[in-house]
Amino acid sequence: MVEEEAKSLPMELSEKGGVENNGFVQNEAFDDKETDSSSQEEVPKTCFVDLDPAATEEPVLKPYAGMPKEVLLKFSSQARYRVTREILFWLIIAAAVVLVCATIAIIALSPKCLHWWQAGPIYRIYPRSFKDSNMDGNGDLKGIQEKLDHITYLNIKTIWITSFYKSPLKNLGYGAEDFYDIDPMFGSMSDFENLLAAIHDRGLKVIMDLIPNHTSDKHRWFQLSRNRTGKYADYYIWQDCRQAAGSVAPPNNWVSVFGNSSWQFDDVRKQCYFHQFGKEEPDLNFRSPNVQQEIHDIIKFWLGKGIDGFSFSAIKFLLEATHLRDEPQVNKSQNPVTITAYSQLYHDYTTTQVGMHDIIRSFRQTMNQFSSEPGRYRFMGSDGDEKEDIEATMMYYGTTFIQEADFPFNFNLINMKNLSGNSVFEAVNLWMKNMPTGKWPNWAVGSPNVARISSRIGKEYVNVINMLLLTLPGTPVIYYGEEIGMQNIASEDVSEEHTNSDPVVVTFPEKSPMQWDGKVNAGFTEGNSSWLPVNSDFQSVNVEIQRTWSNSTLNLYRELTLLRNNELPIHRGWMCYIWSDSNVFVYVRELDGLERVFMMVLNFGQESTIDLTAMVPSLPSEAIIRLSTNFSNAGKAVNTKLIKTEKGEGLVLEYKTAKPVHTMEAFQGNCFVAEKACYSSAFNLLYMNC
Repeated sequence: MVEEEAKSLPMELSEKGGVENNGFVQNEAFDDKETDSSSQEEVPKTCFVDLDPAATEEPVLKPYAGMPKEVLLKFSSQARYRVTREILFWLIIAAAVVLVCATIAIIALSPKCLHWWQAGPIYRIYPRSFKDSNMDGNGDLKGIQEKLDHITYLNIKTIWITSFYKSPLKNLGYGAEDFYDIDPMFGSMSDFENLLAAIHDRGLKVIMDLIPNHTSDKHRWFQLSRNRTGKYADYYIWQDCRQAAGSVAPPNNWVSVFGNSSWQFDDVRKQCYFHQFGKEEPDLNFRSPNVQQEIHDIIKFWLGKGIDGFSFSAIKFLLEATHLRDEPQVNKSQNPVTITAYSQLYHDYTTTQVGMHDIIRSFRQTMNQFSSEPGRYRFMGSDGDEKEDIEATMMYYGTTFIQEADFPFNFNLINMKNLSGNSVFEAVNLWMKNMPTGKWPNWAVGSPNVARISSRIGKEYVNVINMLLLTLPGTPVIYYGEEIGMQNIASEDVSEEHTNSDPVVVTFPEKSPMQWDGKVNAGFTEGNSSWLPVNSDFQSVNVEIQRTWSNSTLNLYRELTLLRNNELPIHRGWMCYIWSDSNVFVYVRELDGLERVFMMVLNFGQESTIDLTAMVPSLPSEAIIRLSTNFSNAGKAVNTKLIKTEKGEGLVLEYKTAKPVHTMEAFQGNCFVAEKACYSSAFNLLYMNC
């Protein structure tokens, strides 16, 4: 059988230079051959074997799961697998490139995100009047912490706490005795740290006051300066006083903001020191580098604690002219001896001096050192209230290349002499047309230093003023109590005492305690009395009861903050003036790419009826009342040809149009936008280049 198979297929088996395979040779013969190998040449021999071809054919392999690397490599080099692999590779590369390019394009075209201080209202708290936690009749830091839920209920993200430094509390505590400590009336540093942590835990931000212009005369620096101790000798502004008729005469005619000479003789140093405010608040000498460094160190200390920003007050007073010339009289014929009031002089030498803005920019630079972390930008505001010079106020914004304040606080609405549609328009327009391009506006209607809205202009206008404040472009600044329509208290009942022995200093009718509920002392304190009397209307004007009334000032305020937060046109869109007269002020808020438009019709006078289609011919014939100071009107459709408003009524109208007002030639001079953005409905995103 083996012989037959061998005949069918010859196979040559040879090995040159080696030993022949003699497996079929008898052992003896092999031994003989091996013995004679030394004398004979090795001759290759050939063996032929016949094999069946089918028996030698390798089986065909196919790819299978779990194949070893050697098998896998056999298939990977085949054309059909190699080409597919290369196609997939280049498709992935192309997709990655497209994704990167799309990401870059979106980033490049996306508008700048609004900072936290731009995204919502700022709620200003006078801490002594907000909430008392220890029954001593004075509001404190723990009290603020107890009421943080009220802030979040209002949809507000930023709190501004006015001065709480250790102080004799003269002039509202704006003359600090120690910039590094909390006045015991408000609590301790530990209380502040707990409050700060609680604020941040709720996703809120906090800014605080800093008044660098002056200190209290109880401050350690002043005590050292009056004794001419080392570097502190020139920390304040000292001048020799003239002797006249046995009395001390000041160096010039400069008058303090509170009246009478701004120079005060010091018995210890035997010189006069300068004070722009009260005699207990000597001005620091900002021409001294040491003084400037002290303020920078204070800024770093509080930013290091974790606060989110500062409001710098009284900064236009930082520098005075060194020549000490008399300031010009407003009435040149007035006897100079009779000049005692601040308004009787032009303050050319004691405000806004050359070099002042350089100091403010240096404050900004120090704050920027703490703004490098994402989401930790530190806000800087300034008072900059130049009532007579709007251009001087705008300088506090800085320039395109050199930043100062994020915004100077705007008191145009507070400073209005009378209330009407025209006066509101003029106050708004004055700021918007003078504001540098790309800057951000802000608005306030109350502060610790002016009468409350309801007392200043009438409580029937409280709701419409709040509607104005929360629908204008920019950041609204809210003074505590405005959300419920609080009024001033009777000034004859008011006094401020730091201790029981202190005399009555000033009346503060606009700083009455916050009215939380209808209980004794309006829920402000559980003690027997409060530092100021609570307003007699507290049983009907308080947070607790207004939360239950659907048409209350509080609930309207909350609805307005929700509208502002949720609607892009109001959040960051265009504002265009439509109409103003003695009664109404009308404007629209709209966004490029979004057909939805909001029109505000606000009545600051008497009952009025206007035809909006006569002002904007492309206006739809009907609009929906999105919000009204009268809640029962919300959701109703109104004829835009006949819009009627009652005294103090405000309407937020909503309609759709393909032709927004800011694109109309007739309104080109009446439209403003701070942070321009356009909406893409296809991608549901904002972009810059419309």
